[in-house]
Amino acid sequence: MALAALAGIAAAKPPPAPLPPEGVQTAQPAAAGGYPYLVFVPRGYGADSTQKWPLVIFLHGSGERGTDIEAVKRNGPPKVIDRHPGSPFLLVSPQLEEGLDDSRWDTAKLDAMLAAVRKTYRVDPTRIYLTGLSLGGYATWDWAFKRPDLFAAIVPVSANSEDASRDPCTLKDMPIWAFHGDQDDVVDPLKGFAIMHAIDACKGSIRPKMTIYPQMTHGSWEPAYDDPALWRWLLEQRRIEPNPTRKAT
Repeated sequence: MALAALAGIAAAKPPPAPLPPEGVQTAQPAAAGGYPYLVFVPRGYGADSTQKWPLVIFLHGSGERGTDIEAVKRNGPPKVIDRHPGSPFLLVSPQLEEGLDDSRWDTAKLDAMLAAVRKTYRVDPTRIYLTGLSLGGYATWDWAFKRPDLFAAIVPVSANSEDASRDPCTLKDMPIWAFHGDQDDVVDPLKGFAIMHAIDACKGSIRPKMTIYPQMTHGSWEPAYDDPALWRWLLEQRRIEPNPTRKAT
């Protein structure tokens, strides 16, 4: 009877929710402790149930905060992906709630969101990429410093690292490509130079890259995300996972 009861419980378990359609961006509610987000599922995702896919996480700037998830498409990768629906990666673009002018991305909520995404989608753990612009670029630095184990590469755009207490050598082996306008009147590009120089001075396994756009103010995300070279470079990066079975010699 006990086995029959267990079988009945298993039979009553609801089937998993269907995945969003491929080749378009769809809104997803916030999982417990996370953020709501747009998700782009690449074409061909459903063809092979064993294939894992690269994941790009995009953090928007201050102008896209609120409850209208479609606002996230105004700039950056969600805007680009609408023009390139054949892109071969998952894109997750969370939305920061509307609040005070100084509200910031919460890395604990981002961790919760990423954990839920990884349970739902077949994410390649060696190819998780993080990028953000302006306010989201600051959060890109912050999250990467806190969780350098997560990301294969980061791309902060029009942003600096706010926390001077962070050890720049934490990211000495992280592939980084930063973008900034030399006439940025919102975020000081000299501070962007400083953090990149500090990371480079740690002499890690890969030198960080920085592109400076001449005569460009704060909107350097337009040419940055429109550059095919950025996307080629990003998708080439892979994080080397430690082998838990390998014994120290």
